[in-house]
Amino acid sequence: MQQTSNTLQSKVAVVAGATRGAGRGIAVELGRAGAIVYCTGRSIRGQTSDMGRRETIDETAEQVTAHGGTGIAVQVDHTSIEQVTAFFARVQREQRGQLDILVNDVWGGDSFIQWDTPFWELELDKGLMMIERSVFSHIITSRYAVPLMLEHGQGIIIEVTDGDTLDYRGQLLYDLVKTTVMRLAFAQAAELRPKGIAVVGLTPGFLRSEAVLDHFGVTEATWRDAIAKDPYFAGSETPHYIGRAVAALATDPDIMQLSGQTLATWHLAQQYGFTDVDGAQPHWQQFFADMQARQG
Repeated sequence: MQQTSNTLQSKVAVVAGATRGAGRGIAVELGRAGAIVYCTGRSIRGQTSDMGRRETIDETAEQVTAHGGTGIAVQVDHTSIEQVTAFFARVQREQRGQLDILVNDVWGGDSFIQWDTPFWELELDKGLMMIERSVFSHIITSRYAVPLMLEHGQGIIIEVTDGDTLDYRGQLLYDLVKTTVMRLAFAQAAELRPKGIAVVGLTPGFLRSEAVLDHFGVTEATWRDAIAKDPYFAGSETPHYIGRAVAALATDPDIMQLSGQTLATWHLAQQYGFTDVDGAQPHWQQFFADMQARQG
């Protein structure tokens, strides 16, 4: 495992949606680089969200601190303008207006996806809730975070999505959400480039999140046992991989050259030289293509 560094010492980050999965991995790796990391989400000890998961932002913040950073857990529903404005007022007060990194990783849509249902038969209340949680939340969060960055004329915003192409993602509203997040990165970059603030989209590959591990009935220590159930799982990656991608992007002096693009962990690992926790560099795109070729 990579050692603690000070590459982001004294930098202030907000990871919106840090409860689990990619958000937790990103928060921890920013902490490993020495950052002050505000870990936001809805699930705290004694009060979990409607997703019914056991993970909390309190645990994430503790892991950030344990890995060398300063983790601060703050319960925020990012679909609430009132809660988001109050949160960034707190960041401004506590950090004297400093905000260097914003990660928009709010999702919360798993229970609303109807994978095997054609769009003309979808339950629209579920679909609209997914859009609110996964698109509107990002817009609201950026709207109230960016003024802090403008005060210093620098910063980076990461929009976490699924996939770096416009290929169809298997369900109309899920596809709409994930491609819209890509477009949010592009559009924000267009307006913020003259202000010195970079914005990129970022996708992991097949992510070994807590929920995915539970789905396969394995742990991170035994994850390879699930390959027999799904051969594609052999090409998966931990949430730390995307976390290390974010840390690399946040320390890139030429980040403005990437602003507006949607990037992938597997390409960035090769570009920046970071690895996953086991020292490997999973390349989901190549792995998937190879598997398809074997089956075709």
